[in-house]
Amino acid sequence: MKILVRAGRIAFGVCLVGLGIQGMFYTDFDPVFLPDASSWLPFHTPLEYVWCLILILSGFSIILEKKSREVSLALGGIFLILFLFCQVPHLLFVDPNGKVLGAWTHALKELAFSGGAFVVAGSHSPATTIRPESRWIKLLEKLIPFGRVFFSITMIAFGIDHFLYSEFVADLVPAWIPDHIFWTYFAGAALIGSGVAIIAKIKLKIVASLLGTMIFLWFIFLHIPRGIADPYGNRGNEMTSVIQSFGFSGIAFIIAFSRQNDLSLGLHSDKSNSSSIADISMSGLIQP
Repeated sequence: MKILVRAGRIAFGVCLVGLGIQGMFYTDFDPVFLPDASSWLPFHTPLEYVWCLILILSGFSIILEKKSREVSLALGGIFLILFLFCQVPHLLFVDPNGKVLGAWTHALKELAFSGGAFVVAGSHSPATTIRPESRWIKLLEKLIPFGRVFFSITMIAFGIDHFLYSEFVADLVPAWIPDHIFWTYFAGAALIGSGVAIIAKIKLKIVASLLGTMIFLWFIFLHIPRGIADPYGNRGNEMTSVIQSFGFSGIAFIIAFSRQNDLSLGLHSDKSNSSSIADISMSGLIQP
């Protein structure tokens, strides 16, 4: 299923490019990445353009598979730092609604982006050539197995949101689909169940495939129509959801079909890199 892993990487890369272009259009940081940046960040506009350029170039790197593994590792680390040292403190000490789960939507999406970047990095085989790696790359490699966990935590939280804010979520269901409350609860249970199963590695391939399919169906039948109906309202929020849902579906498919996500990439040595990889491949460590 290499084609689905490749498609998942492309979806994630397209998502990054799309968010970068959208950020340049609105000349403001997406609150998913940096909360209330315009109110406290010096040199806000120039830094915002630099950030968007980083997203765009990183996205193309992943799409074209040029230094994709290294770029994904760096992105995963950046997103995780922004989540831990910007999003979390802002919600705990600045945002008066920070104790409400619904207020964590943007922060949790950033955690999912961090997890997705590590999942993409893990889907690439480690380099078989003998070359020195930086200390930071080796450190970030140790976070690869946590990629699916970070992503799944977001899915679980969003599933809980379906029950806490069922009336709001039900209004998002397309009018032509009957029984909105049923589908709201069904989707919430599916998100929670798939998140728990992916973390616990229970039927990982099947569960992650179903999750990716569900999110992709939302992308087609829910987010695209809403994005077309209101492409500019609330800083293009509906179009942002279109882009993000496409990227998140790709992450789920990579988790489903990549055999590298649970590998501890620090096991290979400079002396026998390729043989170490072969030994690991023969063991049961990479079974889903």
